[in-house]
Amino acid sequence: MTVKARLAVETYRNLVNGEWTESLGGETFDSVNPADTEDVVGRFQASVPEDVERAVAAAERAFRTWKDVPPSRKAAMMFKAADLLEARLETLAAELTREEGKTLLNSMAEVKRSVQTLRYYASEGMNVAGTTLPSDDPATFVYTKKEPLGVVAVITPWNFPLSIPVRKIAPALVTGNTVVFKPASDTPLVAYRLAEAIHEAGFPPGVFNLVTGSASQAGKPLTSHQAVKAVTFTGSTAAGEQIQRTVSLSTRTQFELGGKNPLIVLDDADIDFAVELAVKGGFELTGQACTGTSRVIVMEAVHDAFVEKLIERTRTMTVGSGFDSASEIGPLANRSQLDNVLSYIRVGQDEGADLAAGGERLTGGDYDRGYYVRPAVFTGVNPKMRIAQEEIFGPVISVIKVKCFNKALKVANGVQYGLSASICTASPERIQYFIDHMDSGLVKVNAPTTGNAVNAPFGGLKMSGTGTYREAGRAALDFYLREKTVYQQARPIKFCCSL
Repeated sequence: MTVKARLAVETYRNLVNGEWTESLGGETFDSVNPADTEDVVGRFQASVPEDVERAVAAAERAFRTWKDVPPSRKAAMMFKAADLLEARLETLAAELTREEGKTLLNSMAEVKRSVQTLRYYASEGMNVAGTTLPSDDPATFVYTKKEPLGVVAVITPWNFPLSIPVRKIAPALVTGNTVVFKPASDTPLVAYRLAEAIHEAGFPPGVFNLVTGSASQAGKPLTSHQAVKAVTFTGSTAAGEQIQRTVSLSTRTQFELGGKNPLIVLDDADIDFAVELAVKGGFELTGQACTGTSRVIVMEAVHDAFVEKLIERTRTMTVGSGFDSASEIGPLANRSQLDNVLSYIRVGQDEGADLAAGGERLTGGDYDRGYYVRPAVFTGVNPKMRIAQEEIFGPVISVIKVKCFNKALKVANGVQYGLSASICTASPERIQYFIDHMDSGLVKVNAPTTGNAVNAPFGGLKMSGTGTYREAGRAALDFYLREKTVYQQARPIKFCCSL
């Protein structure tokens, strides 16, 4: 059901140097419920470059002392932030659904995952260490030590407005860096709640700062600032390329970008199981996941049976407000997403693909106030079509028929992206060949393309990311640390007597 009560619109502020402040520009913007555009979730600061300057300066000052805070104290603060989020689980999940649109069940899972991530990095931060190396000179001790970089800019998308920021902020803080966080303008309330928890957990002033606002007024001044030592960004490939052009040569970057993720269904697959993998990967979260299944590459022998069952399953899916327990799919996150998805559906039809199910905007009743689209399945898709090459970021699946496994793998690799890929088969030999030859940062076997473990590295290849620094797991710590090699020579010891 749609949220009916019209609540008073609250104005939220930035967090700069430990204080909740209004933008120096004096302007605000509204965050709107995508399931009911008449419902204003909150009013937020439209930050200007001067706000970013203040936040970076505060982070730069705080770094001087924060980097030397003992790991156990950093960990204690992070554990406290996790406890605070966990205590507010139901409220925070409801706010997430109201602001982003995903089902309440998915919002609950995201909050729990964020709590888990904070605790994971609180523990991992206690284990940051260099290495000792053997030396030919017995009087020389050779070792490495790891140090934080300084001010880190964190810029995140709206589709996972809590878990993605936590995945970046937690390792940055626990390794001794300070943070300036600019969240997506479609989901600033969830970001504000995270800032509240970090602030209440006792992190010193300036260690963590929040500025909300547009990419042009807050994002670009942040990523191009000379005092920012690292930029971690999740979003579109185009936006990532733009950021890369603006950063200083000395600024370290980490990009998690787009995907055009395939599920390969081989001729020995369990068809019912394969359909559920496609539906979960392609339609859950309204298809708004960078690891979402947007292509299903099916061998000719099982193609017709698979398509029949996929269409049947798609047509029975319930689309509605994330607060309705019957809803399997919520609204798209904003008007731009709605227009983009509908545009690609027209492109697919114009290219000659068969729109076998869904694809229309839902209207009437509560649908009229939200950004709802029925999940779409295209068949007869040529691998070179735009709908098979370009990221749509919505509930649209393109089914591509192939004759053999080798062709399936070639089609799967035939895009500019390489984030996540999955195969559905019972063949150990073909599974191993897929793992070895799939050009993707994540490879899944008999599993949906979506989802990743907190303690496992995450990141893509090709145009899906830089590939140099991974997110999640212990590997994520490397991005936020620099390494020094130390040669420490001791004076020879003079003994007063022989041994």
